[in-house]
Amino acid sequence: MPADFSGSWERNYVLDDEVNAVLREAFNRLSRTSPDQRNPAGPGIAMASSRDVSSLVALARLAELITRPDVLTISQTEHEISIERKDDYAMLCAFYAGVAKGIENGYGTEICGWDGAQLVSNLVLPDGLQVTHRFTVSADREQLRVVTTVSSSTSRIPFTLRRFYTKFDRPRSSFNCIETLSMKRVCSTGEILP
Repeated sequence: MPADFSGSWERNYVLDDEVNAVLREAFNRLSRTSPDQRNPAGPGIAMASSRDVSSLVALARLAELITRPDVLTISQTEHEISIERKDDYAMLCAFYAGVAKGIENGYGTEICGWDGAQLVSNLVLPDGLQVTHRFTVSADREQLRVVTTVSSSTSRIPFTLRRFYTKFDRPRSSFNCIETLSMKRVCSTGEILP
Protein backbone atom coordinates (compact mmCIF):
# COMPACT_ATOMS: atom_id res chain seq x y z
CA MET A 1 0.00 0.00 0.00
CA PRO A 2 1.29 3.49 -0.82
CA ALA A 3 0.96 4.79 2.77
CA ASP A 4 0.72 3.48 6.32
CA PHE A 5 -2.11 5.02 8.38
CA SER A 6 -2.04 2.52 11.25
CA GLY A 7 -2.09 3.80 14.81
CA SER A 8 -4.15 5.88 17.22
CA TRP A 9 -4.96 9.45 16.27
CA GLU A 10 -6.51 12.27 18.30
CA ARG A 11 -8.04 15.38 16.89
CA ASN A 12 -6.04 18.61 16.73
CA TYR A 13 -8.79 21.22 17.11
CA VAL A 14 -6.38 24.13 16.58
CA LEU A 15 -5.83 23.18 12.93
CA ASP A 16 -9.40 22.07 12.11
CA ASP A 17 -11.70 24.04 9.85
CA GLU A 18 -14.31 26.02 11.77
CA VAL A 19 -17.71 24.91 10.45
CA ASN A 20 -19.39 28.34 10.45
CA ALA A 21 -16.48 29.95 8.57
CA VAL A 22 -16.58 27.21 5.91
CA LEU A 23 -20.37 27.58 5.68
CA ARG A 24 -20.07 31.35 5.14
CA GLU A 25 -17.56 30.74 2.32
CA ALA A 26 -19.91 28.16 0.80
CA PHE A 27 -22.85 30.63 0.98
CA ASN A 28 -20.72 33.23 -0.83
CA ARG A 29 -19.77 30.68 -3.51
CA LEU A 30 -23.41 29.61 -3.83
CA SER A 31 -24.56 33.22 -4.22
CA ARG A 32 -21.92 33.91 -6.89
CA THR A 33 -23.09 30.90 -8.92
CA SER A 34 -26.83 31.52 -8.43
CA PRO A 35 -28.93 32.94 -11.19
CA ASP A 36 -30.08 36.47 -10.34
CA GLN A 37 -32.97 36.37 -7.89
CA ARG A 38 -34.94 39.31 -6.56
CA ASN A 39 -32.70 40.57 -3.82
CA PRO A 40 -33.93 43.28 -1.45
CA ALA A 41 -30.30 44.42 -1.07
CA GLY A 42 -30.36 45.80 -4.59
CA PRO A 43 -30.71 44.93 -8.26
CA GLY A 44 -28.02 42.85 -9.94
CA ILE A 45 -26.87 41.26 -6.68
CA ALA A 46 -27.19 37.49 -6.87
CA MET A 47 -28.96 35.69 -4.06
CA ALA A 48 -29.27 31.95 -3.47
CA SER A 49 -32.74 30.44 -3.31
CA SER A 50 -34.06 29.27 0.05
CA ARG A 51 -34.00 25.68 -1.32
CA ASP A 52 -30.28 26.00 -2.17
CA VAL A 53 -29.54 27.49 1.27
CA SER A 54 -31.49 24.73 3.07
CA SER A 55 -29.70 22.01 1.09
CA LEU A 56 -26.30 23.52 1.86
CA VAL A 57 -27.08 23.86 5.60
CA ALA A 58 -28.20 20.21 5.66
CA LEU A 59 -24.90 19.14 4.05
CA ALA A 60 -22.94 21.25 6.57
CA ARG A 61 -24.77 19.65 9.50
CA LEU A 62 -24.14 16.18 8.09
CA ALA A 63 -20.44 16.93 7.49
CA GLU A 64 -20.09 18.23 11.05
CA LEU A 65 -21.78 15.12 12.45
CA ILE A 66 -19.67 12.74 10.34
CA THR A 67 -16.41 14.45 11.35
CA ARG A 68 -17.26 14.74 15.05
CA PRO A 69 -15.23 11.73 16.36
CA ASP A 70 -12.13 12.98 18.14
CA VAL A 71 -10.23 9.67 18.17
CA LEU A 72 -9.45 7.38 15.23
CA THR A 73 -7.87 3.96 15.56
CA ILE A 74 -6.58 2.68 12.24
CA SER A 75 -5.56 -0.94 11.62
CA GLN A 76 -3.92 -1.81 8.34
CA THR A 77 -2.93 -5.09 6.66
CA GLU A 78 -1.94 -5.74 3.06
CA HIS A 79 -5.63 -6.38 2.21
CA GLU A 80 -7.65 -4.12 4.52
CA ILE A 81 -7.69 -0.78 6.27
CA SER A 82 -10.12 -0.46 9.18
CA ILE A 83 -10.81 2.98 10.62
CA GLU A 84 -12.49 2.77 14.03
CA ARG A 85 -14.07 6.06 15.00
CA LYS A 86 -14.94 6.70 18.64
CA ASP A 87 -18.73 6.60 19.15
CA ASP A 88 -19.37 5.98 15.43
CA TYR A 89 -19.36 3.18 12.87
CA ALA A 90 -16.07 1.81 11.55
CA MET A 91 -14.99 2.43 7.98
CA LEU A 92 -13.55 -0.54 6.12
CA CYS A 93 -11.49 -0.46 2.94
CA ALA A 94 -10.75 -3.80 1.28
CA PHE A 95 -8.14 -4.44 -1.41
CA TYR A 96 -7.71 -7.82 -3.09
CA ALA A 97 -5.05 -8.42 -5.74
CA GLY A 98 -4.31 -4.68 -5.54
CA VAL A 99 -7.87 -3.77 -6.59
CA ALA A 100 -10.37 -1.99 -4.35
CA LYS A 101 -13.44 -4.01 -3.48
CA GLY A 102 -16.75 -2.30 -2.68
CA ILE A 103 -18.15 -3.06 0.77
CA GLU A 104 -21.91 -3.08 1.33
CA ASN A 105 -22.98 -1.90 4.78
CA GLY A 106 -26.20 -0.74 6.41
CA TYR A 107 -25.68 2.79 5.07
CA GLY A 108 -24.76 2.15 1.44
CA THR A 109 -21.75 1.07 -0.63
CA GLU A 110 -18.24 2.08 0.41
CA ILE A 111 -15.51 2.03 -2.22
CA CYS A 112 -11.89 2.87 -1.43
CA GLY A 113 -8.93 3.60 -3.62
CA TRP A 114 -5.64 5.42 -3.81
CA ASP A 115 -4.88 8.83 -5.28
CA GLY A 116 -1.09 8.79 -5.05
CA ALA A 117 -0.40 8.34 -1.32
CA GLN A 118 -3.90 9.52 -0.33
CA LEU A 119 -6.49 6.96 0.74
CA VAL A 120 -9.87 7.91 -0.72
CA SER A 121 -13.07 6.44 0.70
CA ASN A 122 -16.31 7.10 -1.16
CA LEU A 123 -19.57 6.13 0.55
CA VAL A 124 -22.55 6.14 -1.83
CA LEU A 125 -25.84 6.46 0.03
CA PRO A 126 -29.44 6.34 -1.18
CA ASP A 127 -31.10 9.37 -2.81
CA GLY A 128 -27.95 10.78 -4.42
CA LEU A 129 -25.99 11.43 -1.21
CA GLN A 130 -22.21 10.82 -1.22
CA VAL A 131 -19.57 11.14 1.48
CA THR A 132 -15.92 11.20 0.42
CA HIS A 133 -13.00 11.08 2.86
CA ARG A 134 -9.41 11.77 1.76
CA PHE A 135 -6.77 10.59 4.25
CA THR A 136 -3.25 11.98 4.02
CA VAL A 137 -0.46 11.13 6.46
CA SER A 138 2.59 13.34 6.94
CA ALA A 139 6.05 12.10 5.92
CA ASP A 140 7.02 11.56 9.59
CA ARG A 141 3.70 9.69 10.22
CA GLU A 142 2.86 11.98 13.16
CA GLN A 143 0.06 14.02 11.54
CA LEU A 144 -3.07 12.90 9.70
CA ARG A 145 -5.34 15.11 7.59
CA VAL A 146 -8.86 13.96 6.74
CA VAL A 147 -10.77 16.01 4.16
CA THR A 148 -14.48 15.11 4.14
CA THR A 149 -16.77 16.20 1.31
CA VAL A 150 -20.52 15.68 1.43
CA SER A 151 -22.49 16.10 -1.79
CA SER A 152 -26.08 15.53 -2.76
CA SER A 153 -28.24 15.64 -5.85
CA THR A 154 -30.34 18.27 -4.02
CA SER A 155 -27.46 20.73 -3.56
CA ARG A 156 -25.69 22.64 -6.32
CA ILE A 157 -22.39 22.69 -4.43
CA PRO A 158 -20.75 20.17 -2.04
CA PHE A 159 -19.64 20.95 1.50
CA THR A 160 -16.06 20.16 2.58
CA LEU A 161 -14.46 20.11 6.05
CA ARG A 162 -10.84 19.44 6.97
CA ARG A 163 -9.96 17.68 10.23
CA PHE A 164 -6.44 17.17 11.56
CA TYR A 165 -5.18 14.46 13.89
CA THR A 166 -1.97 13.86 15.85
CA LYS A 167 -0.64 10.37 16.50
CA PHE A 168 -0.57 9.23 20.12
CA ASP A 169 0.35 6.10 22.04
CA ARG A 170 -2.76 4.54 23.49
CA PRO A 171 -2.09 3.36 27.05
CA ARG A 172 -2.47 -0.35 27.60
CA SER A 173 -5.58 -1.25 29.52
CA SER A 174 -5.10 -2.79 32.94
CA PHE A 175 -8.25 -4.82 32.32
CA ASN A 176 -8.56 -8.17 30.55
CA CYS A 177 -12.01 -8.79 29.11
CA ILE A 178 -13.78 -11.68 27.42
CA GLU A 179 -17.27 -12.03 25.96
CA THR A 180 -19.42 -14.85 27.34
CA LEU A 181 -22.96 -15.98 26.54
CA SER A 182 -24.07 -16.26 30.14
CA MET A 183 -22.57 -13.09 31.60
CA LYS A 184 -21.95 -11.01 28.45
CA ARG A 185 -18.68 -9.15 29.02
CA VAL A 186 -16.47 -10.14 31.96
CA CYS A 187 -13.44 -8.01 32.87
CA SER A 188 -10.69 -8.45 35.45
CA THR A 189 -7.33 -6.91 36.34
CA GLY A 190 -5.87 -10.43 36.50
CA GLU A 191 -5.97 -13.44 34.20
CA ILE A 192 -9.42 -14.61 33.09
CA LEU A 193 -10.02 -18.31 32.72
CA PRO A 194 -12.91 -19.26 30.39
